[in-house]
Amino acid sequence: MGPQASSEAGHRDEPAAPLRSLTAGRVYYPLGVPFFICPNCGNRELSSERTAGMSNRPKACSRCGGSDLFELLDDYYPAPEAAFFVCDQEGRLLDIGKGGFELTGLKDEQVIGRQVRDVLGLRWVDEGDGGETADTDKDGATDPIETTLEWGVRSLGKRVHVNAEGDLPAEAVADLFPAYDDDGGLLLVLTPR
Repeated sequence: MGPQASSEAGHRDEPAAPLRSLTAGRVYYPLGVPFFICPNCGNRELSSERTAGMSNRPKACSRCGGSDLFELLDDYYPAPEAAFFVCDQEGRLLDIGKGGFELTGLKDEQVIGRQVRDVLGLRWVDEGDGGETADTDKDGATDPIETTLEWGVRSLGKRVHVNAEGDLPAEAVADLFPAYDDDGGLLLVLTPR
């Protein structure tokens, strides 16, 4: 069965880890094909193709042409005011996507290559689910970013305080998605509360 709707609008409960076939080691998709979401425009797509044609180049968004499509295990409906942030495998910002400037007032050129935790001033209310083994910064607590990067699993509906540089503090709900490609990384979606 698919995920159950949770009490938070726009969020879903999920299995603890990606569903993988025991025989082939492939990701299992409930509808047979993966969903993709574009952090630049928020467009959601259902497609059996992960690359552009015969090349190894990643598939681009059909609406805006953005190249950072994220593959999801099932469909995801972000709130209209949600802000998208693309990070590398070390948690450094690669791109501020749709809604990011509106939420934080920060532009790409101000933050590219810097730690998302520091730039957004993230203080987690809800810890990550990875336990001690996912505590990669060895601070005694596992946050959802560490869980997503270390274990390659989604972290949905995590409450967080955001205090972006030069902005007023705000409460948000965070959804984090791992990148299922060779580069790793994650997509952080913040929805103001």
